[in-house]
Formats: sequence, C-alpha cells, structure tokens
Amino acid sequence: MRKTYLVTLENPVDEQTAEQFAKGVQLHNEKDLTKPARLEVLTPTEVRLTISEGRYHQVKRMFAAVGNHVVGLHRERIGDIMLDESLEPGEYRPLTEDEIASVGLQHARSKT
Repeated sequence: MRKTYLVTLENPVDEQTAEQFAKGVQLHNEKDLTKPARLEVLTPTEVRLTISEGRYHQVKRMFAAVGNHVVGLHRERIGDIMLDESLEPGEYRPLTEDEIASVGLQHARSKT
C-alpha cells in the first residue's frame, strides 16, 4: 500500500536523490534494496515522498543512505485515504465506505 509523506530535510536535497529513490536504496544492515519510491521536490529542503512498503523508520533511513537527515516528517496519505489536517495528534475520524473499500476491506454493517 502506498504511503505519502511530507519530509523536511536538514540539507538541500541532492539532484540525484529522486533518481536513486526511483531505483531503490540500499539501507544500512538490509540485504535488499527498497522498492522504487517517488520523490517530488517542493523546496530545496522540503519534499513529498511516496513509498510502497513499510520498513522500520524507512523514510529516515532512506535519506540517511543518501547523506541527508530528516528533521520533520508528516504522513499525508495512506493508499487513497488523504489524512485530515484538521485533526490534532491522537484524534481520529470514521472512514467513509469508499475509504474502507480503497484498502480492500468490507464495511461491517450491523444485522437487524
């Protein structure tokens, strides 16, 4: 499932980083490369990254592998579900039926 993050970096993003991420990155102490990721540069130190796997601290480790450091990380989207910016940390809202279906689940309807 795709996950999209808004990432703030310590140093300006290198021109080759998007190409490296698209090919997969070798993470420290990992045998396999990451799956290809999409990197969109918003400003020199702010990017939007979309990944399709969820390794331990993957986003931070990917940038460390290319010599940068993540100073801010915000998940914007999971699959087709856009996360609600108006929610405070720890708050939640019910998913719509379309959002539930987008992750391959059936809505549990109560029987009457």
